[in-house]
Amino acid sequence: MHRAKQLLVAIASICMLSAWVPMPARAALVGTEQALHPNSAARAQINAFFAREEVRKVLIDQGVDVAQVQARVDALTDEEANSLAARIDKLPAGGDLGTVLAFALAVFVILLITDILGLTKVFPFTRPVR
Repeated sequence: MHRAKQLLVAIASICMLSAWVPMPARAALVGTEQALHPNSAARAQINAFFAREEVRKVLIDQGVDVAQVQARVDALTDEEANSLAARIDKLPAGGDLGTVLAFALAVFVILLITDILGLTKVFPFTRPVR
């Protein structure tokens, strides 16, 4: 019976701790222009990506003319624009450090609780309850 209580406490602790882990979400208002022309958002995202200074610098370093890139972006079909915009969304960003730190903190707290309950022995500074 005692072992079942420990297991129940461990599972409840994990569930409660996972409730405060931030989950990525995107919410935005949809304007009339975007509702009437849904692909204009994809094209705007692509144009914003290629307008960034670091992207332009890489293009110039590779010997690519920025005007040619803009002409090719303008010539994309709607499907190609949506596909390219989706790929741009999947590119790694520099702002993921907060998510990594939150995950690491959650793992630390879970291991600390399981150490205190006597289910694991990860940290030498903890003493099990039993």
